[in-house]
Amino acid sequence: MLFSRFFMPAGGILLLVLVSGCASNNMYRDQLSSCVVSNEQTCEAHTIQRHKAGETQEYLVSFVEIDDQGQLRDRKQMQVVLDELYTMAAKESLLINVFVHGWHHNASFGDENVEHFKQSLAHLSRLESELAAAQNKQPRKVVGVYVGWRGESIDFPVLSTLTFWDRKNTAEEVGLLGMAELLLRLEEISNVKNTMEPPIKSRLVLIGHSFGGAAVYNATSQILASRFVDSRAGKAVVDDAKGFGDLVVLMNPAFEALRYAALFDLAQARCSYFPTQHPRLVILTSKTDYATKIAFPAGRIISTLFETHGDIQRNDCKRPLSYAEGAADRATVGHFDPLTSHSLEPLAKVDASRVVSYETVASIWGEQKENESVQYGSTVLTHLGKTAARNPYLNVEVDKALMDGHNDIYGEEIAEFLRMLIVLSARE
Repeated sequence: MLFSRFFMPAGGILLLVLVSGCASNNMYRDQLSSCVVSNEQTCEAHTIQRHKAGETQEYLVSFVEIDDQGQLRDRKQMQVVLDELYTMAAKESLLINVFVHGWHHNASFGDENVEHFKQSLAHLSRLESELAAAQNKQPRKVVGVYVGWRGESIDFPVLSTLTFWDRKNTAEEVGLLGMAELLLRLEEISNVKNTMEPPIKSRLVLIGHSFGGAAVYNATSQILASRFVDSRAGKAVVDDAKGFGDLVVLMNPAFEALRYAALFDLAQARCSYFPTQHPRLVILTSKTDYATKIAFPAGRIISTLFETHGDIQRNDCKRPLSYAEGAADRATVGHFDPLTSHSLEPLAKVDASRVVSYETVASIWGEQKENESVQYGSTVLTHLGKTAARNPYLNVEVDKALMDGHNDIYGEEIAEFLRMLIVLSARE
């Protein structure tokens, strides 16, 4: 009796707290039209927003929102975005940037990820204008697509930490359903435009953070594998490995290393790559991202308790590889040493053998060698000798001075490194 008197009220209180603390499940950008941002109008509820019109930093940002079951909240929202981009692509070349946020974020007004995404688009637009002017060409129009999903299910600060596995499952659903269609539609826009032989071709770059990285990987991994093999009819030669769009970047992604192992094996089985091979998948993980380094494996120990695992032994192209499947199934992709291919450090720590600029990034990437350190802006990328030079899949451990923790992904050095990767992958 004492048990029921104490625990039933306590359970009711806990239930009340959870229900009242549920994060919003509404659509944030429900004005399905385009709006020009100015001092007089902020356009916060609009699906499509034009910023800094007429300036060198001009860009367009749009929003597509997905629910907890992975379904598009409103297909009309996606369609107005696609229609806008199709119309633009019929007249000019585009540099389309997609960002998928992670845990604790959404598409709400003022969300930190939204604001940083807009800042990165403005900076990229200015860079595009500068590079085009130097080459006496028309710059591509920089457009952004922010994919919003319910990255938080409980608003209470302490209790929200308990949503880790719930939001992980949701992110996987997001990647498998509505988002996969959106990404393929966006890729179609750049592909259709590129058949028209414009002076500068449209390009597509995808970036996912945290569980957003898991969602992007879910949506693209099988496509990446298919395009690496490239078994289309009529193919007569071995050429560069293709990717999804032009570049996929995952920052502190929260998914198992074992899920990446198949792509790693696929790329390892090819012993060399042409100088024209571009990076197709780049994974960046901070050494001090304890959410994916400690919390994630702790949870996976329980969820994999009754699974069976073996040991992997590989020697493709005389590159020995050995690890336990169980360890790879518990660790995140960025914290599993056998599958880590590069390190990224501040310039002050390493003497780079060569220096990359926006103008030389393509040629130096094509000339890279194994175990070589190359300066990219204020960072140094070091090949760890585990993969062939120019392997299109990079799994990079990042020094804490560049990315310190799970959410520290907006530092200028990292942003500069990403811009160089985008310039490399998006070049003609």
